[in-house]
Amino acid sequence: MLNRVRIAVLVSGGGTNLQALIDAQRAGAIPSGEIVLVVANNPNAYALTRAENAGIASAVITRKACGGQEPFEAKLAETLERNGIDLIVLAGFMSILSESFTRRFENRIINVHPSLIPSFCGQGFYGLRVHEAALDYGVKVTGATVHYVNEIPDGGRIILQKAVEILPDDTPETLQKRVMELAEWVILPQAAETVSANILKIKEAGKTI
Repeated sequence: MLNRVRIAVLVSGGGTNLQALIDAQRAGAIPSGEIVLVVANNPNAYALTRAENAGIASAVITRKACGGQEPFEAKLAETLERNGIDLIVLAGFMSILSESFTRRFENRIINVHPSLIPSFCGQGFYGLRVHEAALDYGVKVTGATVHYVNEIPDGGRIILQKAVEILPDDTPETLQKRVMELAEWVILPQAAETVSANILKIKEAGKTI
């Protein structure tokens, strides 16, 4: 068996989904992969502290410092390739990636979104906005989705979904917390393992990923 799939987690903020991945890795729930790098596009992201506490290497790459989206993506790609990254996990990464970038890493980028896609997703749907929209619309069930990333925001093929019931007294904040705890933190590590195992099979077969 080859070495485990090398995983990079891209973050922008607090890193609660990163922590769920770190905890799952410690518990042996991602046997086919290993988180070896955390990349933040925000130098103040608490996720960087979580990475440091877990002994995981990290890097900060910002669009402002790079001078625009194209050089930002070029530096990001160079950093990922230099570290031999096989799988990229977007965990609260607040930057839309271009078609040229997503095609470069086709079927190797996954994202977690706090709704049951195709509901409440796409451009402009992130953070509390997703949960506000679900409550405003009056749906009785929401949840989370892990999907492959392509050039369309939240438009890639679905890997896993988990439903969460909406309660009568829910606020966007309480719903966000419950969706994270009951869905996002459960299916993101599961999806990371599923995709890592698949990448490993491809590599063991001597094919390029």
